[in-house]
Amino acid sequence: MNEPLRPSSLSEILDRAAQLYRSRFLVFLGISVFPTALVLAVGCLIAPLYAWVSSNGAGSRAPWAEILAGLLLAGAVLVAIPVLLGATALAMAAMSHAVSRAYMGEKTTIRDAYKAVWRRGWHYVWLLILEGLIIGVAPMAVWFGLLALTAYAAILAQDSGLSGNSVAVISGFPAGLLTVALVCYVVWMLLRLSLAFPACVIENIGAWAAVKRSSRLSKGTKGRIFVLYLLAAVLTWILSIAIVLTLAIVVGLTAYSLHLKQTQIDLVMGIVAYAVAFGVQALIRPIYGIALTLFYYDQRIRQEGFDIEWMMQQAGLVAPPPSEPEAAPWLPPILLRPQDSYPKPPPSQKIPQSTEPTQAVSGESL
Repeated sequence: MNEPLRPSSLSEILDRAAQLYRSRFLVFLGISVFPTALVLAVGCLIAPLYAWVSSNGAGSRAPWAEILAGLLLAGAVLVAIPVLLGATALAMAAMSHAVSRAYMGEKTTIRDAYKAVWRRGWHYVWLLILEGLIIGVAPMAVWFGLLALTAYAAILAQDSGLSGNSVAVISGFPAGLLTVALVCYVVWMLLRLSLAFPACVIENIGAWAAVKRSSRLSKGTKGRIFVLYLLAAVLTWILSIAIVLTLAIVVGLTAYSLHLKQTQIDLVMGIVAYAVAFGVQALIRPIYGIALTLFYYDQRIRQEGFDIEWMMQQAGLVAPPPSEPEAAPWLPPILLRPQDSYPKPPPSQKIPQSTEPTQAVSGESL
């Protein structure tokens, strides 16, 4: 790394992220394209099956064909969910690994990034599941429970003879207030856990330890990370609108010249919008990974003096942390016990002892 490590402002982190993205565009784009292309491929496989199952002529098919079609669709969805989950987790971990190597001035490739994170793949999948449970599943469960309580309160209010406006106020006001609270919770936890993947990959720790580590490192920088998410969302919206409008004009002119029907135009526009959404996602996804990894290093510099530790390590004053032994893919590493590290003599073999007398060295003999 040519530049010295030091605390950076938000503008400096964004500028550094743009430089890294531009200098290694194909590497970061290739890492990002893998899960996006997989989602697109799975969608192209499931969509025709879903369309066939829900087609208008479904009632004319035999009952066994209806059951078989439903089972095929359910099986495809059940297989697709873990595949997409694993691909997304590996892509996020590979992005953090590639950014870390680039930040330290080292070179990497798409294959090296995925190969480096493949050995600990279950850790990253479990981390993604934990984030989903904390950020998504928990507030959704609370929200559904709120709906049930609101409906029960409305029924009790109607039974007691209250008017419709009173029932709406009694049931709607708490529901709206709690919904706003849940949205704030989701945003807060998203910012709090945003550094979990860089911590898990770079520090080689477990999923739950990475969650706690991200919670500590994100203190004092949640506002900057929120601005990052906001800017990336605005950029995604602008790119999507610009590309869709341009392609809509091209498709409209082509359809007018070829005298296509409205249903054909709608089908083409749906395919174009679908492809544009995934293309923009593949382009924007590396921005999150690069910037969040830079935020991770910046927080370590601010809170733990990582810049001093790095300079001492480069000067040879501090030994680098020992590397972990290689492990089989998706399996935990097999570590040797200290007593198993060296070969032992067989039970019948005795270690020979020296028969020469030992001579004490005194100051007079010198």
